[in-house]
Order: sequence, then structure tokens, then C-alpha cells
Amino acid sequence: MTEPGITFTSQQQKEGILMRDTAPASCVMVIFGATGDLARNKLFPALYGLAAEKKLPDQFEIIGYSHTDRTTESFIAQIRQSLAKKMGQSFSPPVWEMLARRLRYVAGDFGGKEDYDNLAKIIKKIEEEQKTGGSRLFYLATASPFFADILRNLHSSGLIYPVNADRQHPWSRVVIEKPFGTDLESARQLNHLATSILDESQIFRVDHYMAKETVQNILVLRFANAIFEPLWNRSHIDHVQISAAEDMGIGTRGAFYDKTGVVRDVLQNHLMQILALVAMESPVSFKSRDFHDEKSKFFRALRALDAGDLADNVVLGQYSGYRAEKNVESDSETPTFVALKVFIDNWRWQGVPFYIRAGKGLAAKLTEVSIHFRPIPICLFGGVDACQRIHPNVLTMRIQPDEGITLSFACKVPGDHLEVGEVTMDFSYARAFAGKKRTAYERLLLDCMRGDNLLYGRADVIEGQWSFIAPILEDKDGKTAIPVRQYARGSAICQGQ
Repeated sequence: MTEPGITFTSQQQKEGILMRDTAPASCVMVIFGATGDLARNKLFPALYGLAAEKKLPDQFEIIGYSHTDRTTESFIAQIRQSLAKKMGQSFSPPVWEMLARRLRYVAGDFGGKEDYDNLAKIIKKIEEEQKTGGSRLFYLATASPFFADILRNLHSSGLIYPVNADRQHPWSRVVIEKPFGTDLESARQLNHLATSILDESQIFRVDHYMAKETVQNILVLRFANAIFEPLWNRSHIDHVQISAAEDMGIGTRGAFYDKTGVVRDVLQNHLMQILALVAMESPVSFKSRDFHDEKSKFFRALRALDAGDLADNVVLGQYSGYRAEKNVESDSETPTFVALKVFIDNWRWQGVPFYIRAGKGLAAKLTEVSIHFRPIPICLFGGVDACQRIHPNVLTMRIQPDEGITLSFACKVPGDHLEVGEVTMDFSYARAFAGKKRTAYERLLLDCMRGDNLLYGRADVIEGQWSFIAPILEDKDGKTAIPVRQYARGSAICQGQ
């Protein structure tokens, strides 16, 4: 911690560690879809990272489950090859061996009851031999159409069991990847199924954006700094902008993306979560229940997108050349860009517009939140020209790629005359906090093993997100209710109102 002007006392460091760094419990982890892209690119690198930090439990076994017929040896060899390629010279054979000896593979159908009975026998044998204590973690890293079948079969095979009265060992938990449903009705159906089998405390709905350090820092910036929270309201803030831009197109994801689009892929989950963190009220504590209670209240306060003025508040676009991408329909109306104006009907935010934008094929890659404060009520520093150079203050939280926070403010320019200029204070995570940062999936896996679902989604919050965007998704004859405009690839995102 050598950044000038940023200091931490040893007691502060100690307290920060003790708040979160509880040891994860021993368990057997089953990854459904273990041969897929998500497991290969995110889950196994995260498990490797935790192994390198010695954060995995001493009694911890991993079962890769997929319909692909292969041996444990070939499965382990494939994971090793993928990790070595991804990590290059930083790949450590000793760390890999530490992880590899915990791995095994089971082939089975996601919908086959007999295969789950076989999986149950294997798990019980591992629990007896490796003394894992009976706790089980099931990670659904499959395509979303398989979620319901997996949940039903886990239940019918006795692989998951009710929460103990004291909510302690042994436990069983299920992690469900996004997308959690494809619309409000499907999300409700999946929630109904999941909560009929499991207690809410056993369900971990993933949105990996919530595990990004800079996303979590939105809360700390607001609620740990007395200079910001008193100004965080309609009396001092003119408007808020939330932007998520990618310079790349859809790449090889045509088959998935053409059925999903930017509204389901980014707006419904990532940006709705960021919006909630920026605008929600302070929870009474940062325990999971209190935190999700406030998020749920926030989504109830969002002003519904009325069908009558939908076209005035929502813009959909598609980058030129999208229809020529692989596995994309030649007449596709799937949007790759969305912009909308949102209002929150509560005491804090009444009348303040929130501008949200997300898209692919744009000029640059960035995700950021900008808080635009109201202008000064009267200019005291010269004529019209001088006053026009005094811009309202802007607080910007950069989520990616260059994580940090900037604050712009007016300052006197050195010289004999009273001339006002604009300067910017810039905080960089990379400069202030040196060392390896834990990835989002490393944090999510640790929290799940600890039983902490603060960074995961709760049923009512997920349904609140889907309910808000439902009018944008309503279609007629397979087309969106809002016209999808074409835009040139490489277009700049508009930062004005």
C-alpha cells in the first residue's frame, strides 16, 4: 500500500480481513457441464487460483459431470492443457497437481434419472473415503434449458436435502448460472421450481458482475464516505449515466446471441445490478437478507416503462454487418445496442433521469458510472465566456478496463487573472492496491462454500429485474415492439443527455 495519500492502519487491515476471510467448509463439488466453455474458461481457472492461494478446503473433491463420454484421465489432461495455454509461464505444475488429484469425471445425461442414482453412489463413496463431511455443492454450468431437469433429478435422487434447523453442516447448495430465465414468466417458473426443492439460502443465482471489486466499491464509496452520501440525491445530482460498451462484435457466439440480444445478455442482469447499487437506500446491515431487502425495494420503486411512451425512452440498435455474422439469421432483428432513460419514484431520486447504455461493435471497451452533479446556481467569476467554462462536477467510477474513480472540479488557473479551469483527481486500483486481485469467479466460489449469498441474486430481485425490462421484450410476430435501428460499427457512445 504505497500510493501517496492512501494509508491503512494495521488494525484496519486486520479488521478488513476478519470480516470476510472465514475458511470455506469441506465438501464435494459437482460441476454440471464440466466440458463446456464456462467451466473451462472461468470455473477451473478460478479453482486453480484458489488452490494457488491455498484457499480450498483440505477435504475437497471435484466431480466433472457432462454427457460427453470420456475417462477421468482424458478429462484431467484436457483441463491441464487449457489452463497451461491460458496462463502461459505463470502456470505452476505443483499447484496443478494439488488441484488435479481432487478431480474426477462422470459421464451422464442431464435428464436421466439412472445417471443421477449412479452419481449419488459415487458421491457417497467419495464422502466416506475422503471424509468430506457430507456437504455438497452443485454448480449448474450448462445451457439454461437444462436447469429444470437437473434440479428435479438432484431432488428425486436424494442428492440435495433440507436445510438443518441450525443451518450448519452438512449442507447442500446449488449454483445456477445466468441467464436465469429468458423473460419474467420463465424466471418465475424456475424460481418456483427451485424454491419448492430448496430453501432460498441454498440457492445461489450467479451474476459475476457483482463479484467485481469495482462494482462492490460503489457501495463502499457511497456508504463509507461522509462527503458523498449527503449529496447522493435529487437536490444535488442532475443525472446519472451508466455505460457498458464493447468494441468487439459477437465473435463465435452467434447461435447464442441471436436468441438473446443485448437486453437479456447485459441490461437485465449486469446493468440492472449496477443501477441498484448506485441508487438503492442504505441497508440496515450488510448481511445478505438486509442487503437484498433494499435491492428488492429499489426495483419496486423503478418507474415502469409505459407502452405509450416506450419509444421516447428506449432506443434499440444493431451494428452494421451483424446479420452476416456466423449463425445469425439474415433478417435478424436482435438488438446489439440499447439505450434507455429511467426514473425512480421515491423521495431520494424523484425527477432525476438515469441514462443507461450498452452495446457491441462500438468505438471502445468501457464500463463506467458517471454521477453528474447540478451546476452552480450563479457564476461569480467573470462574464458569459468565463462562466461557460465552469462545468458541473462529475464523479466517475470506472469498472473496466482501467478500474478506478475520477472526480472533476473547478480550480483557479495559475496567473495574474482570475481564470477558472477544470481539473480531475484520478484514483487507480492498479496503482493503489498492488498484487494479485482475486477474480470474480474465485470470489463467487469462495462465498458459496462459505454459505454467503450476498453477491448472488435473490428470487424477488431477479423477478424485479425481469419485470422492469419486460415491455422492451414484448414482441409481435417475432419482432420487438421498438424498431431496431442500424448503426455503423465503431460508433462512439453518446455521453450527453
